[in-house]
Amino acid sequence: MWKKKLKEYKGKNYSYSLRNKLKKEKKITDEFEIMIQMLSLEEVIALKFELAASHLNNKLYNFPVYRSLKYIVKEACLNFALSSTRTFDEAASFLGIRPGELRKEIQKYRINLLDK
Repeated sequence: MWKKKLKEYKGKNYSYSLRNKLKKEKKITDEFEIMIQMLSLEEVIALKFELAASHLNNKLYNFPVYRSLKYIVKEACLNFALSSTRTFDEAASFLGIRPGELRKEIQKYRINLLDK
């Protein structure tokens, strides 16, 4: 019986999906998803940096990449936690933080949960 209730319950971030948002904005396609699944996370990050730097003669002038990684990774983890869980409590538990901290992080990184 509890499984049935769990399936019926929809929390605040139930409809939030970064994947659907990017598809709606036509930034990704099904073919792109298949290709990116074959790459490791490290390869995706390195490729993104290489593509960004290719327009600047392979240099990211005045951008503190190493110092910014902490914030880039935090935002990515927040987006994943919110799109893969039903509620703030589940997302906070996944991340190992309290729900109040999660709300502060959502505001800090300006994540819009209304984007579907």
